[in-house]
Amino acid sequence: MFKLFQGFHMVETYHKEKKEKRLSKDNQVSRIIRLLIPVIVALCLWAMPIETWGIEGLTVVQHRVIAIFVFATLMWVFEAVPSWTTSMAVVTLLLLTVSDSSLWLFSDVEGLGKTVKYTSLMHCFADPIIMLFIGGFILAIAATKTGLDTMLARVLLKPFGTKSKNVLLGFLVVTAVFSMFLSNTATAAMMLTFLAPVLKVLPADGKGKIALAMAIPVAANVGGMGTPIGTPPNAIALKYLNDPEGLNLGIGFGEWMAFMIPFTLVMLFLAWILLLKLFPFKQKTIELNIEGEAKKDWRSIIVYITFAVTILLWMTDKVTGVNANVVAMIPVAVFCLIGVITKRDLEEINWSVLWMVAGGFALGVALNESGLGQKLVASIPFDNWSPMVVIVGSGLICYAMANFISHTATAALLVPILGTAGMAMSVQLAPMGGVSTLLIGVAIGSSLAMVLPISTPPNALAHSTGFIKQKDMEIVGITIGIIGLVLGYTMLIFLGTSGLI
Repeated sequence: MFKLFQGFHMVETYHKEKKEKRLSKDNQVSRIIRLLIPVIVALCLWAMPIETWGIEGLTVVQHRVIAIFVFATLMWVFEAVPSWTTSMAVVTLLLLTVSDSSLWLFSDVEGLGKTVKYTSLMHCFADPIIMLFIGGFILAIAATKTGLDTMLARVLLKPFGTKSKNVLLGFLVVTAVFSMFLSNTATAAMMLTFLAPVLKVLPADGKGKIALAMAIPVAANVGGMGTPIGTPPNAIALKYLNDPEGLNLGIGFGEWMAFMIPFTLVMLFLAWILLLKLFPFKQKTIELNIEGEAKKDWRSIIVYITFAVTILLWMTDKVTGVNANVVAMIPVAVFCLIGVITKRDLEEINWSVLWMVAGGFALGVALNESGLGQKLVASIPFDNWSPMVVIVGSGLICYAMANFISHTATAALLVPILGTAGMAMSVQLAPMGGVSTLLIGVAIGSSLAMVLPISTPPNALAHSTGFIKQKDMEIVGITIGIIGLVLGYTMLIFLGTSGLI
Protein backbone atom coordinates (compact mmCIF):
# COMPACT_ATOMS: atom_id res chain seq x y z
CA MET A 1 0.00 0.00 0.00
CA PHE A 2 0.96 3.67 -0.14
CA LYS A 3 3.27 4.47 2.78
CA LEU A 4 2.35 8.17 2.74
CA PHE A 5 -1.36 7.41 2.79
CA GLN A 6 -3.47 8.41 5.77
CA GLY A 7 -4.10 5.26 7.79
CA PHE A 8 -1.28 3.30 6.16
CA HIS A 9 -0.38 1.88 9.58
CA MET A 10 -3.84 0.27 9.79
CA VAL A 11 -3.42 -1.43 6.42
CA GLU A 12 0.10 -2.54 7.34
CA THR A 13 -1.13 -3.99 10.64
CA TYR A 14 -4.01 -5.78 8.91
CA HIS A 15 -1.74 -7.44 6.34
CA LYS A 16 0.85 -8.28 9.01
CA GLU A 17 -1.79 -10.00 11.15
CA LYS A 18 -3.06 -11.96 8.15
CA LYS A 19 0.46 -13.11 7.35
CA GLU A 20 1.23 -14.05 10.96
CA LYS A 21 -2.01 -16.00 11.21
CA ARG A 22 -1.25 -17.81 7.96
CA LEU A 23 2.30 -18.69 9.05
CA SER A 24 1.65 -19.42 12.74
CA LYS A 25 2.74 -22.81 14.08
CA ASP A 26 -0.81 -23.71 15.08
CA ASN A 27 -1.91 -23.01 11.53
CA GLN A 28 0.90 -24.85 9.73
CA VAL A 29 -0.83 -28.24 9.59
CA SER A 30 -4.06 -26.65 8.37
CA ARG A 31 -2.12 -24.65 5.79
CA ILE A 32 -0.34 -27.73 4.46
CA ILE A 33 -3.67 -29.58 4.17
CA ARG A 34 -5.24 -26.59 2.37
CA LEU A 35 -2.27 -26.54 0.02
CA LEU A 36 -2.26 -30.29 -0.63
CA ILE A 37 -5.97 -30.58 -1.42
CA PRO A 38 -5.86 -28.36 -4.55
CA VAL A 39 -2.64 -30.00 -5.74
CA ILE A 40 -3.92 -33.56 -5.27
CA VAL A 41 -7.32 -32.84 -6.79
CA ALA A 42 -5.73 -31.09 -9.78
CA LEU A 43 -3.28 -33.97 -10.34
CA CYS A 44 -6.09 -36.51 -10.15
CA LEU A 45 -8.10 -34.56 -12.72
CA TRP A 46 -4.97 -34.22 -14.87
CA ALA A 47 -4.40 -38.00 -14.78
CA MET A 48 -8.01 -38.95 -15.51
CA PRO A 49 -8.66 -40.43 -18.95
CA ILE A 50 -10.16 -37.80 -21.25
CA GLU A 51 -13.11 -40.07 -22.07
CA THR A 52 -14.36 -39.97 -18.46
CA TRP A 53 -15.34 -36.30 -18.84
CA GLY A 54 -18.06 -37.11 -21.33
CA ILE A 55 -17.31 -33.98 -23.38
CA GLU A 56 -17.21 -34.78 -27.08
CA GLY A 57 -13.96 -33.87 -28.82
CA LEU A 58 -12.14 -32.84 -25.64
CA THR A 59 -8.42 -32.35 -26.40
CA VAL A 60 -5.40 -32.84 -24.16
CA VAL A 61 -4.88 -29.07 -23.87
CA GLN A 62 -8.50 -28.53 -22.87
CA HIS A 63 -8.22 -31.36 -20.35
CA ARG A 64 -5.20 -29.65 -18.79
CA VAL A 65 -7.00 -26.29 -18.67
CA ILE A 66 -9.82 -27.93 -16.68
CA ALA A 67 -7.30 -29.27 -14.15
CA ILE A 68 -5.55 -25.88 -13.85
CA PHE A 69 -8.89 -24.07 -13.53
CA VAL A 70 -9.96 -26.36 -10.67
CA PHE A 71 -6.53 -25.89 -9.07
CA ALA A 72 -6.97 -22.09 -9.20
CA THR A 73 -10.49 -22.31 -7.79
CA LEU A 74 -9.48 -24.44 -4.81
CA MET A 75 -6.35 -22.38 -4.13
CA TRP A 76 -8.37 -19.16 -4.06
CA VAL A 77 -11.06 -20.75 -1.88
CA PHE A 78 -8.67 -22.24 0.69
CA GLU A 79 -6.17 -19.32 0.64
CA ALA A 80 -3.24 -21.45 1.73
CA VAL A 81 -1.10 -18.81 0.01
CA PRO A 82 -1.95 -15.18 -0.90
CA SER A 83 -4.35 -14.90 -3.85
CA TRP A 84 -1.87 -13.09 -6.08
CA THR A 85 0.68 -15.91 -5.75
CA THR A 86 -1.95 -18.36 -6.94
CA SER A 87 -2.45 -16.16 -10.02
CA MET A 88 1.28 -16.20 -10.74
CA ALA A 89 1.37 -19.99 -10.40
CA VAL A 90 -1.64 -20.34 -12.72
CA VAL A 91 -0.10 -18.18 -15.45
CA THR A 92 3.18 -20.12 -15.21
CA LEU A 93 1.40 -23.47 -15.40
CA LEU A 94 -0.58 -22.34 -18.44
CA LEU A 95 2.58 -21.14 -20.18
CA LEU A 96 4.47 -24.36 -19.51
CA THR A 97 1.72 -26.88 -20.24
CA VAL A 98 -0.88 -25.53 -22.71
CA SER A 99 0.80 -22.71 -24.65
CA ASP A 100 2.52 -22.84 -28.03
CA SER A 101 5.78 -22.40 -26.12
CA SER A 102 5.25 -25.14 -23.55
CA LEU A 103 7.83 -27.69 -22.46
CA TRP A 104 8.52 -30.47 -24.99
CA LEU A 105 7.35 -32.98 -22.39
CA PHE A 106 3.83 -31.51 -22.64
CA SER A 107 3.77 -30.57 -26.32
CA ASP A 108 4.82 -33.85 -27.94
CA VAL A 109 1.57 -35.66 -27.16
CA GLU A 110 -1.03 -37.30 -29.38
CA GLY A 111 -4.37 -35.49 -29.51
CA LEU A 112 -2.85 -32.31 -28.10
CA GLY A 113 -5.34 -30.01 -29.81
CA LYS A 114 -5.20 -26.26 -30.25
CA THR A 115 -2.65 -24.61 -27.98
CA VAL A 116 -2.88 -21.15 -26.42
CA LYS A 117 -0.61 -18.41 -27.74
CA TYR A 118 2.01 -17.67 -25.11
CA THR A 119 1.91 -14.01 -26.18
CA SER A 120 -1.82 -13.89 -25.35
CA LEU A 121 -1.14 -15.16 -21.84
CA MET A 122 1.70 -12.71 -21.29
CA HIS A 123 -0.33 -9.84 -22.70
CA CYS A 124 -2.61 -10.28 -19.67
CA PHE A 125 0.03 -8.48 -17.58
CA ALA A 126 -0.19 -5.45 -19.90
CA ASP A 127 -3.89 -5.57 -20.67
CA PRO A 128 -5.44 -2.09 -21.13
CA ILE A 129 -7.52 -2.71 -18.00
CA ILE A 130 -4.27 -3.18 -16.03
CA MET A 131 -3.13 0.20 -17.37
CA LEU A 132 -6.43 1.68 -16.20
CA PHE A 133 -5.75 0.44 -12.68
CA ILE A 134 -2.18 1.73 -12.74
CA GLY A 135 -3.51 5.16 -13.66
CA GLY A 136 -5.90 5.01 -10.72
CA PHE A 137 -3.12 3.98 -8.33
CA ILE A 138 -0.89 6.82 -9.58
CA LEU A 139 -3.70 9.33 -9.03
CA ALA A 140 -4.11 8.05 -5.46
CA ILE A 141 -0.39 8.30 -4.67
CA ALA A 142 -0.17 11.83 -6.11
CA ALA A 143 -3.29 12.94 -4.22
CA THR A 144 -1.74 11.71 -0.98
CA LYS A 145 1.68 13.30 -1.56
CA THR A 146 0.13 16.70 -2.29
CA GLY A 147 -2.48 16.58 0.50
CA LEU A 148 -5.33 16.64 -2.02
CA ASP A 149 -7.06 13.68 -0.34
CA THR A 150 -7.15 15.36 3.08
CA MET A 151 -8.34 18.66 1.60
CA LEU A 152 -11.10 16.92 -0.35
CA ALA A 153 -12.22 14.97 2.73
CA ARG A 154 -12.46 18.16 4.78
CA VAL A 155 -14.21 20.14 2.04
CA LEU A 156 -16.66 17.36 1.18
CA LEU A 157 -17.57 16.67 4.82
CA LYS A 158 -18.08 20.32 5.78
CA PRO A 159 -21.52 20.75 4.11
CA PHE A 160 -22.96 17.97 6.26
CA GLY A 161 -22.66 20.09 9.40
CA THR A 162 -22.42 18.79 12.97
CA LYS A 163 -25.69 16.87 13.49
CA SER A 164 -24.78 13.27 14.23
CA LYS A 165 -27.06 11.73 11.61
CA ASN A 166 -25.78 14.16 8.97
CA VAL A 167 -22.15 13.43 9.88
CA LEU A 168 -22.93 9.74 9.37
CA LEU A 169 -24.36 10.52 5.94
CA GLY A 170 -21.28 12.62 5.20
CA PHE A 171 -18.90 9.76 5.97
CA LEU A 172 -20.99 7.41 3.81
CA VAL A 173 -20.96 9.77 0.82
CA VAL A 174 -17.33 10.91 1.09
CA THR A 175 -16.01 7.37 1.61
CA ALA A 176 -18.01 6.21 -1.41
CA VAL A 177 -16.66 9.06 -3.58
CA PHE A 178 -13.06 8.27 -2.63
CA SER A 179 -13.53 4.54 -3.21
CA MET A 180 -14.66 5.24 -6.77
CA PHE A 181 -11.15 6.37 -7.68
CA LEU A 182 -8.89 5.05 -4.90
CA SER A 183 -8.44 1.51 -3.63
CA ASN A 184 -11.22 0.46 -1.25
CA THR A 185 -8.67 -0.64 1.33
CA ALA A 186 -6.76 2.64 1.27
CA THR A 187 -10.00 4.62 1.38
CA ALA A 188 -11.26 2.71 4.41
CA ALA A 189 -7.95 3.17 6.23
CA MET A 190 -7.91 6.91 5.51
CA MET A 191 -11.51 7.54 6.58
CA LEU A 192 -11.13 5.41 9.74
CA THR A 193 -8.10 7.55 10.63
CA PHE A 194 -10.22 10.70 10.28
CA LEU A 195 -12.98 9.00 12.30
CA ALA A 196 -10.78 7.72 15.16
CA PRO A 197 -10.87 10.91 17.30
CA VAL A 198 -14.67 11.09 16.89
CA LEU A 199 -15.20 7.50 18.03
CA LYS A 200 -13.17 8.14 21.19
CA VAL A 201 -15.36 11.03 22.38
CA LEU A 202 -18.76 9.47 21.65
CA PRO A 203 -20.68 8.05 24.67
CA ALA A 204 -19.48 4.57 25.62
CA ASP A 205 -23.04 3.32 26.04
CA GLY A 206 -24.26 4.75 22.71
CA LYS A 207 -24.67 2.82 19.47
CA GLY A 208 -23.76 5.75 17.25
CA LYS A 209 -20.09 4.78 17.13
CA ILE A 210 -21.10 1.40 15.67
CA ALA A 211 -23.01 3.21 12.92
CA LEU A 212 -20.02 5.42 12.10
CA ALA A 213 -17.53 2.55 12.12
CA MET A 214 -19.84 0.40 9.95
CA ALA A 215 -20.40 3.29 7.53
CA ILE A 216 -16.78 3.11 6.32
CA PRO A 217 -16.71 -0.48 4.96
CA VAL A 218 -20.29 -0.25 3.70
CA ALA A 219 -19.56 2.94 1.75
CA ALA A 220 -16.18 1.69 0.52
CA ASN A 221 -17.73 -1.51 -0.85
CA VAL A 222 -20.83 0.14 -2.31
CA GLY A 223 -18.96 3.17 -3.65
CA GLY A 224 -16.52 0.97 -5.51
CA MET A 225 -19.35 -0.03 -7.85
CA GLY A 226 -19.58 3.53 -9.17
CA THR A 227 -16.66 3.44 -11.61
CA PRO A 228 -14.79 0.80 -13.64
CA ILE A 229 -11.69 1.32 -11.46
CA GLY A 230 -13.58 1.35 -8.16
CA THR A 231 -13.03 -2.36 -7.66
CA PRO A 232 -11.34 -5.11 -9.72
CA PRO A 233 -14.56 -7.10 -10.43
CA ASN A 234 -15.91 -4.05 -12.30
CA ALA A 235 -12.86 -3.97 -14.55
CA ILE A 236 -12.94 -7.73 -15.12
CA ALA A 237 -16.60 -7.58 -16.20
CA LEU A 238 -15.95 -4.55 -18.41
CA LYS A 239 -13.00 -6.24 -20.12
CA TYR A 240 -15.19 -9.12 -21.31
CA LEU A 241 -18.09 -6.83 -22.22
CA ASN A 242 -15.83 -4.63 -24.36
CA ASP A 243 -13.52 -7.29 -25.81
CA PRO A 244 -13.29 -6.56 -29.57
CA GLU A 245 -13.00 -10.29 -30.28
CA GLY A 246 -15.89 -11.11 -27.98
CA LEU A 247 -18.99 -9.16 -27.02
CA ASN A 248 -17.56 -5.80 -28.18
CA LEU A 249 -20.34 -3.78 -26.49
CA GLY A 250 -18.21 -0.65 -26.12
CA ILE A 251 -19.43 0.36 -22.65
CA GLY A 252 -17.43 3.47 -21.74
CA PHE A 253 -16.18 4.77 -18.38
CA GLY A 254 -18.76 7.56 -18.36
CA GLU A 255 -21.51 5.22 -19.53
CA TRP A 256 -20.75 2.86 -16.63
CA MET A 257 -20.94 5.79 -14.20
CA ALA A 258 -24.20 7.03 -15.74
CA PHE A 259 -26.13 3.99 -14.51
CA MET A 260 -24.01 2.88 -11.53
CA ILE A 261 -23.71 6.25 -9.74
CA PRO A 262 -27.50 6.61 -9.28
CA PHE A 263 -27.63 3.02 -8.04
CA THR A 264 -24.77 3.72 -5.63
CA LEU A 265 -26.50 6.85 -4.29
CA VAL A 266 -29.73 4.95 -3.67
CA MET A 267 -27.80 2.20 -1.86
CA LEU A 268 -25.96 4.78 0.28
CA PHE A 269 -29.25 6.43 1.25
CA LEU A 270 -30.76 3.07 2.22
CA ALA A 271 -27.60 2.18 4.15
CA TRP A 272 -27.87 5.51 6.02
CA ILE A 273 -31.47 4.77 7.01
CA LEU A 274 -30.55 1.22 8.05
CA LEU A 275 -27.58 2.29 10.19
CA LEU A 276 -29.65 5.01 11.92
CA LYS A 277 -32.41 2.50 12.72
CA LEU A 278 -30.09 -0.22 13.98
CA PHE A 279 -27.57 2.01 15.79
CA PRO A 280 -29.21 5.30 16.86
CA PHE A 281 -27.01 8.13 18.14
CA LYS A 282 -27.16 9.14 21.80
CA GLN A 283 -25.12 12.28 21.17
CA LYS A 284 -26.91 14.67 18.83
CA THR A 285 -23.89 16.63 17.54
CA ILE A 286 -20.36 15.72 16.46
CA GLU A 287 -17.41 18.05 15.90
CA LEU A 288 -14.99 17.00 13.18
CA ASN A 289 -11.38 18.13 13.06
CA ILE A 290 -9.48 16.84 10.04
CA GLU A 291 -5.92 18.09 10.13
CA GLY A 292 -3.65 18.66 7.15
CA GLU A 293 -3.44 21.13 4.29
CA ALA A 294 -3.08 20.75 0.55
CA LYS A 295 0.26 21.92 -0.83
CA LYS A 296 0.31 25.01 -3.05
CA ASP A 297 3.60 24.63 -4.96
CA TRP A 298 3.60 24.45 -8.77
CA ARG A 299 3.88 20.65 -8.85
CA SER A 300 0.85 20.26 -6.60
CA ILE A 301 -1.17 22.67 -8.73
CA ILE A 302 -0.36 20.56 -11.80
CA VAL A 303 -1.49 17.49 -9.86
CA TYR A 304 -4.84 19.12 -9.03
CA ILE A 305 -5.42 20.15 -12.64
CA THR A 306 -4.37 16.76 -14.01
CA PHE A 307 -6.57 14.98 -11.46
CA ALA A 308 -9.61 17.01 -12.56
CA VAL A 309 -8.84 16.67 -16.28
CA THR A 310 -8.35 12.90 -16.00
CA ILE A 311 -11.68 12.36 -14.25
CA LEU A 312 -13.42 14.69 -16.74
CA LEU A 313 -11.96 12.76 -19.69
CA TRP A 314 -12.97 9.47 -18.10
CA MET A 315 -16.54 10.67 -17.70
CA THR A 316 -16.72 11.99 -21.26
CA ASP A 317 -14.88 9.19 -23.09
CA LYS A 318 -17.84 8.61 -25.40
CA VAL A 319 -17.83 12.31 -26.37
CA THR A 320 -14.07 12.76 -26.78
CA GLY A 321 -13.51 9.36 -28.36
CA VAL A 322 -10.48 8.79 -26.11
CA ASN A 323 -10.64 5.38 -24.45
CA ALA A 324 -10.59 5.36 -20.63
CA ASN A 325 -7.57 3.06 -20.67
CA VAL A 326 -5.65 5.60 -22.74
CA VAL A 327 -6.74 8.46 -20.48
CA ALA A 328 -5.31 6.55 -17.50
CA MET A 329 -1.81 7.03 -18.93
CA ILE A 330 -2.08 10.85 -18.77
CA PRO A 331 -1.51 11.16 -15.00
CA VAL A 332 1.22 8.50 -15.19
CA ALA A 333 3.15 10.50 -17.77
CA VAL A 334 2.53 13.95 -16.26
CA PHE A 335 3.31 13.03 -12.65
CA CYS A 336 6.45 11.14 -13.58
CA LEU A 337 7.69 14.02 -15.79
CA ILE A 338 7.26 16.69 -13.11
CA GLY A 339 8.80 14.51 -10.40
CA VAL A 340 5.73 14.00 -8.21
CA ILE A 341 5.92 10.27 -8.82
CA THR A 342 9.36 8.73 -8.32
CA LYS A 343 10.67 5.21 -8.80
CA ARG A 344 10.10 4.64 -5.08
CA ASP A 345 6.44 5.53 -5.52
CA LEU A 346 6.15 3.07 -8.40
CA GLU A 347 7.32 0.37 -6.01
CA GLU A 348 4.37 1.22 -3.75
CA ILE A 349 1.75 0.48 -6.41
CA ASN A 350 -0.46 -2.39 -5.29
CA TRP A 351 1.07 -4.84 -7.76
CA SER A 352 -0.48 -7.85 -6.03
CA VAL A 353 -3.95 -6.67 -7.11
CA LEU A 354 -2.76 -6.20 -10.69
CA TRP A 355 -1.20 -9.67 -10.79
CA MET A 356 -4.34 -11.14 -9.29
CA VAL A 357 -6.44 -9.57 -12.06
CA ALA A 358 -3.94 -10.67 -14.72
CA GLY A 359 -4.16 -14.27 -13.50
CA GLY A 360 -7.93 -14.18 -13.92
CA PHE A 361 -7.53 -12.80 -17.44
CA ALA A 362 -5.07 -15.60 -18.24
CA LEU A 363 -7.63 -18.23 -17.22
CA GLY A 364 -10.14 -16.55 -19.52
CA VAL A 365 -7.63 -16.56 -22.40
CA ALA A 366 -6.95 -20.27 -21.86
CA LEU A 367 -10.67 -21.09 -21.81
CA ASN A 368 -11.33 -19.19 -25.03
CA GLU A 369 -8.22 -19.88 -27.13
CA SER A 370 -8.16 -23.60 -26.34
CA GLY A 371 -11.83 -23.87 -27.28
CA LEU A 372 -12.70 -25.29 -23.86
CA GLY A 373 -15.18 -22.52 -23.08
CA GLN A 374 -17.26 -23.32 -26.15
CA LYS A 375 -17.14 -27.06 -25.41
CA LEU A 376 -18.26 -26.54 -21.80
CA VAL A 377 -21.16 -24.38 -22.94
CA ALA A 378 -22.10 -26.97 -25.56
CA SER A 379 -22.00 -29.77 -23.00
CA ILE A 380 -24.14 -27.91 -20.45
CA PRO A 381 -27.78 -27.43 -21.52
CA PHE A 382 -27.89 -23.67 -20.96
CA ASP A 383 -30.46 -23.39 -23.75
CA ASN A 384 -32.90 -25.38 -21.66
CA TRP A 385 -32.47 -23.18 -18.61
CA SER A 386 -34.63 -20.19 -17.82
CA PRO A 387 -32.76 -16.89 -18.40
CA MET A 388 -33.93 -15.81 -14.95
CA VAL A 389 -32.28 -18.87 -13.39
CA VAL A 390 -29.00 -18.18 -15.18
CA ILE A 391 -28.90 -14.46 -14.36
CA VAL A 392 -30.14 -14.50 -10.77
CA GLY A 393 -28.43 -17.80 -9.99
CA SER A 394 -25.04 -16.49 -11.13
CA GLY A 395 -25.50 -13.38 -8.98
CA LEU A 396 -26.36 -15.41 -5.89
CA ILE A 397 -23.42 -17.79 -6.44
CA CYS A 398 -21.10 -14.82 -6.87
CA TYR A 399 -22.44 -13.12 -3.73
CA ALA A 400 -22.07 -16.29 -1.67
CA MET A 401 -18.52 -16.98 -2.88
CA ALA A 402 -17.33 -13.38 -2.48
CA ASN A 403 -18.27 -13.36 1.20
CA PHE A 404 -15.65 -16.02 1.84
CA ILE A 405 -12.96 -15.52 -0.81
CA SER A 406 -11.47 -12.54 -2.60
CA HIS A 407 -13.96 -10.48 -4.62
CA THR A 408 -11.41 -10.36 -7.42
CA ALA A 409 -10.90 -14.13 -7.38
CA THR A 410 -14.66 -14.67 -7.51
CA ALA A 411 -15.04 -12.46 -10.57
CA ALA A 412 -11.93 -13.96 -12.18
CA LEU A 413 -13.43 -17.44 -11.90
CA LEU A 414 -17.03 -16.69 -12.88
CA VAL A 415 -16.83 -13.98 -15.53
CA PRO A 416 -14.91 -15.96 -18.23
CA ILE A 417 -17.32 -18.91 -18.02
CA LEU A 418 -20.44 -16.73 -17.80
CA GLY A 419 -19.18 -14.57 -20.67
CA THR A 420 -18.88 -17.60 -22.94
CA ALA A 421 -22.21 -19.00 -21.73
CA GLY A 422 -23.86 -15.61 -22.20
CA MET A 423 -22.72 -15.36 -25.81
CA ALA A 424 -24.06 -18.85 -26.49
CA MET A 425 -27.51 -18.02 -25.11
CA SER A 426 -27.62 -14.32 -26.04
CA VAL A 427 -31.02 -14.74 -27.72
CA GLN A 428 -32.60 -16.19 -24.58
CA LEU A 429 -31.00 -13.53 -22.36
CA ALA A 430 -32.00 -10.61 -24.61
CA PRO A 431 -35.44 -10.05 -22.98
CA MET A 432 -33.68 -9.56 -19.62
CA GLY A 433 -30.90 -7.29 -20.81
CA GLY A 434 -28.56 -9.80 -22.43
CA VAL A 435 -25.00 -10.63 -21.43
CA SER A 436 -24.52 -7.16 -19.88
CA THR A 437 -27.01 -8.04 -17.14
CA LEU A 438 -25.21 -11.32 -16.54
CA LEU A 439 -21.66 -9.95 -16.20
CA ILE A 440 -22.37 -6.60 -14.54
CA GLY A 441 -24.52 -8.57 -12.09
CA VAL A 442 -21.41 -10.52 -11.08
CA ALA A 443 -19.59 -7.24 -10.37
CA ILE A 444 -22.50 -5.99 -8.27
CA GLY A 445 -22.85 -9.29 -6.43
CA SER A 446 -19.18 -9.35 -5.46
CA SER A 447 -19.17 -5.72 -4.25
CA LEU A 448 -22.23 -6.33 -2.08
CA ALA A 449 -20.55 -9.27 -0.30
CA MET A 450 -19.69 -7.78 3.11
CA VAL A 451 -21.22 -10.11 5.68
CA LEU A 452 -18.06 -11.11 7.57
CA PRO A 453 -14.87 -9.35 8.72
CA ILE A 454 -12.98 -11.58 6.26
CA SER A 455 -15.24 -10.64 3.34
CA THR A 456 -13.27 -7.53 2.40
CA PRO A 457 -10.23 -5.62 3.75
CA PRO A 458 -12.46 -2.59 4.60
CA ASN A 459 -14.61 -4.89 6.75
CA ALA A 460 -11.53 -6.25 8.51
CA LEU A 461 -10.14 -2.76 9.14
CA ALA A 462 -13.45 -1.52 10.57
CA HIS A 463 -13.81 -4.64 12.73
CA SER A 464 -10.30 -4.05 14.12
CA THR A 465 -11.48 -0.78 15.71
CA GLY A 466 -13.21 -2.88 18.38
CA PHE A 467 -16.51 -1.01 18.05
CA ILE A 468 -18.18 -3.53 15.73
CA LYS A 469 -19.28 -7.03 16.72
CA GLN A 470 -19.46 -9.70 14.06
CA LYS A 471 -23.21 -10.08 14.52
CA ASP A 472 -23.64 -6.35 13.78
CA MET A 473 -21.65 -6.75 10.57
CA GLU A 474 -23.69 -9.82 9.60
CA ILE A 475 -27.03 -8.05 10.07
CA VAL A 476 -25.96 -5.01 8.07
CA GLY A 477 -24.16 -7.06 5.41
CA ILE A 478 -27.02 -9.49 4.77
CA THR A 479 -29.64 -6.71 4.68
CA ILE A 480 -27.66 -4.53 2.28
CA GLY A 481 -26.77 -7.58 0.19
CA ILE A 482 -30.41 -8.61 -0.29
CA ILE A 483 -31.58 -5.06 -1.02
CA GLY A 484 -28.65 -4.42 -3.35
CA LEU A 485 -29.12 -7.61 -5.36
CA VAL A 486 -32.85 -6.96 -5.82
CA LEU A 487 -32.36 -3.31 -6.81
CA GLY A 488 -29.26 -4.05 -8.88
CA TYR A 489 -30.85 -6.73 -11.03
CA THR A 490 -34.05 -4.69 -11.36
CA MET A 491 -31.95 -1.77 -12.66
CA LEU A 492 -29.90 -3.95 -15.03
CA ILE A 493 -32.94 -5.71 -16.50
CA PHE A 494 -34.70 -2.36 -17.02
CA LEU A 495 -31.64 -0.77 -18.67
CA GLY A 496 -31.02 -3.87 -20.78
CA THR A 497 -34.56 -4.22 -22.05
CA SER A 498 -34.63 -0.47 -22.78
CA GLY A 499 -31.45 -0.77 -24.85
CA LEU A 500 -29.53 1.63 -22.59
CA ILE A 501 -26.67 -0.84 -21.97
